Amino acid sequence: MKLAYVSLILVAMVLGRQQSRAQQVIRLWPEPLGKAEKDNPTLTLYAPDSGKATGAAIIICPGGAYRGLAVHEGEDYARFLGSHGITGLVLKYRHGGGGYKYPEITADAARAIRIVRANARDWKLNPRKIGMMGSSAGGHLASTMMTHFDDGDRTSTDSVERVSSRPDFGILCYPVISMGPIGHRVSREQFLGLTPSAELVKLYSNELQVTAATPPCFLWHTYEDSSVSVKNSLEFAKALEENGIPFDLHVYEHGRHGLGLGDKPPFANTLPWTKDLIVWLKGRSVIE
Repeated sequence: MKLAYVSLILVAMVLGRQQSRAQQVIRLWPEPLGKAEKDNPTLTLYAPDSGKATGAAIIICPGGAYRGLAVHEGEDYARFLGSHGITGLVLKYRHGGGGYKYPEITADAARAIRIVRANARDWKLNPRKIGMMGSSAGGHLASTMMTHFDDGDRTSTDSVERVSSRPDFGILCYPVISMGPIGHRVSREQFLGLTPSAELVKLYSNELQVTAATPPCFLWHTYEDSSVSVKNSLEFAKALEENGIPFDLHVYEHGRHGLGLGDKPPFANTLPWTKDLIVWLKGRSVIE
C-alpha cells in the first residue's frame, strides 16, 4: 500500500509544478498481481504542456486486438492532448496476450477511472471532466466503460473503490463496438474466449447496452477500414441517438485501420479528426 501511495504523491507533485510533458507511472492496484510486467497494469501520466493545463483528463486505451497494446495509440495521443492542456493517462491494461479475459480487462479500466477521479483534487483536475479514449479494441474497452459503469462501493475500505467508474465523455477511434458478426473476430476471442455464451456476446456488444445514462461521445471511422467495419461506429451512433445521448460522428472515406493521429504518410494531414475532436471538446466546454 505504501508504494502505491508514494506513486500518487509523486504524481500530484508533478502536476502541481506543471512540468512540460512530465511522465509518472501509477500502479493500478495496491499490491502486485503477479511477478511479470504483463500481470501488473499501470497508468502512465503525461502532464500538459507548461502553462496550458485546463483541468481536463483523458484516460487512453490503446488498441491491439486485445492481444497487445499499440504504442502509437497511447503515447502519441497523450502528447497531442497535452499540447491542448489536457492531462493524458495511458492505460496499460491486462489483455488476452497475457492470458487475461474480460473480467480482468474491464476491472483495470474501471479502476483507472476511479483512481483519476479519486485523486482529481490533489492532481488539480476537474472530477467532472474525466474522459476515456480508445482505438480499435481499446475503443471497445472505452465504450464498455461508457455502458457498464457503476457508482462505486460506498462501503469499501479502499477509498478509490468508493467513487464512480463512469467517464464524463468518450472518444472512440475506429472502435470495435460489437462482439457479434459486425465486430472483430480476434478481439472477441481474446476478450471473451473461443466459445463465449450468447449472453456474454450480447452483454459486451455495446451498441446493445447504451442507455440514457451513457455519456456523450465523439466517434470517427473510415469507410475503407477493412479490419473493423465502419458499421461498429454507425450502430453505436444509432444507439446513442435512440437514447438521446449527444454525439459527434465523423466517417472519412479514405484511410486504413489503425491510423492513430493520422500524421504519418501516406495519410499525413489528410484526416482532420484531431481538429474535429478539439472543436467538439471546446463545444462541450471540456477545454476553452
